[in-house]
Amino acid sequence: MTFSAFDAWWWPYLFILAAGWLATDGFRFLGVYFGGRIAEDSEALVAVRALATALVAAVIGNLVVFPSGALAEAPLWMRVASIAIGFAGYLALRRNVLLGILIGEAVLLAGLYAVGFG
Repeated sequence: MTFSAFDAWWWPYLFILAAGWLATDGFRFLGVYFGGRIAEDSEALVAVRALATALVAAVIGNLVVFPSGALAEAPLWMRVASIAIGFAGYLALRRNVLLGILIGEAVLLAGLYAVGFG
């Protein structure tokens, strides 16, 4: 069964519902069920947090090194500098995630504007 298996107008919507919602919700329900029974300082939960953090870091690294779309126009040094300055802002401003992200975006946009991409 594939996305283009049927020619009906409703098939893509049903496919997205089945593949996206049903497949992930089962794991969400299992996470809620087992999450209430695991102690916060247990080795299993520490391993899950480490894995989740590593996955987020890998996605961010992939977006920085191999960007697509408009971000691909920015040079690598500019993308890395915006992340470094955003992280420094995050640390300097009491570990405020939103401000760190906004600082990184502002640095990237200012760099793009200065270089002539904006």
